Amino acid sequence: MALRIDRITASDLPAYAAIPTAFAVESVYRVEPRDDGLAGLAMVEERVKPYVKDYDALADEDDEGVVGWAAARDVTEWGIFLAMDDDQAVGGVTVAVGVSQHVQTDGPDEAVLWDIRVRPGRRREGIGARLLDHAADWARNEGLARLRIETQNVNVPACRFYASQGCELGVIHRHGYRGHPSVGQEAMLLWYLTL
Repeated sequence: MALRIDRITASDLPAYAAIPTAFAVESVYRVEPRDDGLAGLAMVEERVKPYVKDYDALADEDDEGVVGWAAARDVTEWGIFLAMDDDQAVGGVTVAVGVSQHVQTDGPDEAVLWDIRVRPGRRREGIGARLLDHAADWARNEGLARLRIETQNVNVPACRFYASQGCELGVIHRHGYRGHPSVGQEAMLLWYLTL
């Protein structure tokens, strides 16, 4: 594998968007309050009837998903990267600076890992780890001290991945998607990676 990771611009977002985000949900982390939450929260993995979740299919209609990022926001300072193996786009990662995603950033030295994706047939080859390392290096070189990463309790593989990459689970927001019918039952999980 001759993987290279290139920084891209908004004009290259269609190639980035062509990398699917869909994954099979086979288990979830059920969030259990201990002593009505006074003793904290526990995440207990449980098997569920398998279904497919596709982040791109849930894209906000106002921003048209990945291709509409540049129309909805100023992405000129963002780090948007595409992983190429020969001539095939196999993954992508985006670091957003100067934004708030659901929860306000903790300061100007924090960025958001806005998106990370690996082509389904190429998952579990280490591409995601290379993309996260690349994003962290870029953010560090931009003078940032921390990346915030959002996922959900239904994305158990992502949770395991972030934990294995040195990220720390900092927030469990059981009602983080309340008011969003398609994902309202999911818990928002915020991970942090110190750079």
